[in-house]
Amino acid sequence: MDLAVFFTGMMMSLSLIVAIGAQNAFVLRQGLRGEHVLAVCLACAISDAILITVGVTSFRTVSDWLPWLAPVMRYGGAAFLIFYGARSLLSALRSREALSAEASLPVADLFRTLAACLAITWLNPHVYLDTVVLLGTLSTQFASSRGSFAIGAILGSFVFFFALGYGAIKLRPVFARPAAWRILETLIALVMWTIAFKLLAPP
Repeated sequence: MDLAVFFTGMMMSLSLIVAIGAQNAFVLRQGLRGEHVLAVCLACAISDAILITVGVTSFRTVSDWLPWLAPVMRYGGAAFLIFYGARSLLSALRSREALSAEASLPVADLFRTLAACLAITWLNPHVYLDTVVLLGTLSTQFASSRGSFAIGAILGSFVFFFALGYGAIKLRPVFARPAAWRILETLIALVMWTIAFKLLAPP
């Protein structure tokens, strides 16, 4: 394994996914609630691993084979993000309690939680841009060391999502205040809608 290329892949992966987005906002919220954190982190990291592998090995071929994929993901993803953002904003408007009350709500079904997580991940074209297109393009610089690049990028994704999901536990004292939870829900809604409107904007 080429360690230099491995760490390059890891750093590139981290630099692309560290910015707050729909997927990261979802993982953060699950971490704060302590709800299905392991399953959500695994779902996000494994999804990234699949997409990074596709990007490094054959992203040009995939886009040629499936020319209809881009518009389907664009409009389907936008619709889902608008809906999910509305749910978060409604939660912010209704919330009068702190994180302790939020955590006392019935735990969402694992299947429904994973379905929402996978929809946010796989219906978001920005995920494809980061993993398939950008990392796929960067990997072409390393020719025979693309395997090392892919492994580094995948590991970077695993490290980030598990750090975000379980690191959110450290933020629980902050969200013991009702206002902090309402601000988080509002920010999540704004992130979702901003991404959705960008997807719907003319190219």
